[in-house]
Amino acid sequence: MGSSWIVVAFCCLGQLCADQRLKPQIAAPRLATNNPTLTTVALEKPFCVFDSSLHPNKSYSIYLYAMKESAGAMSSLVTEGSGKALDSTFQQTHGGQLGPYRAAAFHVPSCASPPRLVDAGDVSKVSDVLKQYLFRVGDDGTCLYDPNFLDVCNPPLAPGTTYRFKYVLVESTEGIVKDQTLWSDPIKTRRVKLPLQVDTWPGRRSGAMVVITSILSVLLFLLLAGILAAVSSAVMRPGGPSAETRCTPQTAQPSDPRPQLGSE
Repeated sequence: MGSSWIVVAFCCLGQLCADQRLKPQIAAPRLATNNPTLTTVALEKPFCVFDSSLHPNKSYSIYLYAMKESAGAMSSLVTEGSGKALDSTFQQTHGGQLGPYRAAAFHVPSCASPPRLVDAGDVSKVSDVLKQYLFRVGDDGTCLYDPNFLDVCNPPLAPGTTYRFKYVLVESTEGIVKDQTLWSDPIKTRRVKLPLQVDTWPGRRSGAMVVITSILSVLLFLLLAGILAAVSSAVMRPGGPSAETRCTPQTAQPSDPRPQLGSE
């Protein structure tokens, strides 16, 4: 399955997009392997999603909001009473537990010149293509602890936690929300496995591990059999003179006196 937004981009070149009810999508596996990770989620950027809301004389930005699914629908609004975009941070929302926080702000992706996915096969271009096409939530491990950091903080997500994401179109000068996507489907980060939780059932092992385990088991059996045979042989082997011989003392018996013949 390819990128839904890239398909929309090619369908909407030179015209306004009719469908504004899209959701943020997790990146295609061929572009982002091992996604999600323990602390990050790679999302497709919203190409051609907000074109019908853009005014030629205005400047716009895309805000990406994140929240934990447990936050609930009541706290999912991303606008304030004045219509301005919510400015909540990761710290203020306890990492999205209390509601949405702004995880990113970037320029509106160009619908007229989307990245060429075929260039992702070129080693020298793949990094630039992926940076244009994808955004990785949770990719900044230092912003929370850097007192000089002034940009939007995008700290690591919590392992084994379900999140939702939303893209919002904001007029840059006044900070007013002009359009927004729906919240994404639930996306869960990977869970940390404790050593006792690692599955060691042979069916989950590789073929090489099964062979090595079988060989070691046979060698251990042969070793134990050899030890038992040696012990049994030592017990059954005669250990020197018999008990009777060892216990009966050898005493000198006096010889019978013989009569002495005198000479006549």
